[in-house]
Amino acid sequence: MDQDLPNYFAGSYLERRAEAREDPEWLAAARADPDTIYLIGRGTAQLLHTGPPPRIAFLGHDAPLVRGAGDDGLVLLGWFRGARCLLVDLRAGDAADPPAGTSFEELRPLAPLLGTEESGLLAYARALSIWRARHRHCGVCGAPTIATRAGHILSCTNTACAQELFPRLDPAIIVLVSDGERALLGRQPSWPPRRYSTIAGFVEPGESLEDAVIREVAEETGVTVTGVRYDSSQPWPFPSSLMIGFRARAAPGSSVRVSGELEDARWFTRAQLNSGEVLAPPAQSISWRLIETWLKGAG
Repeated sequence: MDQDLPNYFAGSYLERRAEAREDPEWLAAARADPDTIYLIGRGTAQLLHTGPPPRIAFLGHDAPLVRGAGDDGLVLLGWFRGARCLLVDLRAGDAADPPAGTSFEELRPLAPLLGTEESGLLAYARALSIWRARHRHCGVCGAPTIATRAGHILSCTNTACAQELFPRLDPAIIVLVSDGERALLGRQPSWPPRRYSTIAGFVEPGESLEDAVIREVAEETGVTVTGVRYDSSQPWPFPSSLMIGFRARAAPGSSVRVSGELEDARWFTRAQLNSGEVLAPPAQSISWRLIETWLKGAG
């Protein structure tokens, strides 16, 4: 993979124009703009033309799903391909009659079939929908929250509390560990047979990213790593992770001791990986980017 290319779900597919969220008349401006497009989400599913190939079913002002949406369910995503784009955030149980040729679909199985720009936009919208659904009440006092700043902040309605809740990200490290001629890969019990991937785990409070790499590899495999170096990152909206990719070194001959969530972990040579002995992670994942870079001898 070209190291100058962004990871899947990332990249400059959208002009976010965060300053527009500060305009108290943002929604009136959106409704007055005849070119505004609407992306419809219901829970974690989103309205798509199922294709083939699948693509986002953008709707206009006059569509019943748009006309029937309350102001509190509208979120300004930004400008997509030059057009102002809003998310219509329906609740998971809301009744919705999709237009002919469209249906509400989950992103994960269709991501490989969608264009990179549309996948990125759907990932962004999905993450916002999940955050909004999980923060309908203030975590401090329990009062209901309301959306402000074009849907990007949820504010507590209790004036004595007045907490502002921002979209949540869960940082997770993911690392390709090599001893020079071999790569350390592990597998979880729920994965398809033969699938192995790079080591990953969530960052804990009070921990740097580099410390998290060292700890997670040691906890999951018993291998000690050094030379931790950043590679790239990837938003992963399943549900709200930011995968932060690294490369790290281990001493030649390091033994593996499996623990934690892994069913197995072992060292693989480039010849083993190239032969198809291992089922690789999906090509859209940062894990594959790390493995592919190592297979080509980079890093």
